[in-house]
Amino acid sequence: MADTVRFSSPRDLIGREGAALGTSDWVLIDQDRVNKFAQATGDFQWIHVDVEKAKAGPFGATIAHGYLTLSMVAFFQPQIVDVGPMRMGVNVGTDKVRFLSPVKVGSRIRAKGELLKAQETPDGGIQATMKVTIEIEGSDKPACIAEAVSRYYP
Repeated sequence: MADTVRFSSPRDLIGREGAALGTSDWVLIDQDRVNKFAQATGDFQWIHVDVEKAKAGPFGATIAHGYLTLSMVAFFQPQIVDVGPMRMGVNVGTDKVRFLSPVKVGSRIRAKGELLKAQETPDGGIQATMKVTIEIEGSDKPACIAEAVSRYYP
């Protein structure tokens, strides 16, 4: 079960830089999810979608697209942090992103987070940068580390 860190308001993020955020639930990355991502993006490279060819390839199996792994940040973020009542939250984007290890189809991944920065914005929001590390079950090396930038409006 996810271990969610809760903040009672967006303003409570300010001054909490370095705070550990929670850990999400594990999620299975199966071939159907990878195929649907390929369909959505038009990226049909064989290392993602050709199961037979990929068995003889460099990873021994099909792997998730790096951007599929990164896109899971949007799924994991509400599990690792809950920011109290707000009118809305906006995904501003990402700063540094690194893909450190491929996610083989059939693997499970999860995320953990750390609050890197939080500041008030001119339009009254609170902008937070969170380091999100996507782990692969059974691996010492993470799949992806990204600095996700979100803006919360109280």
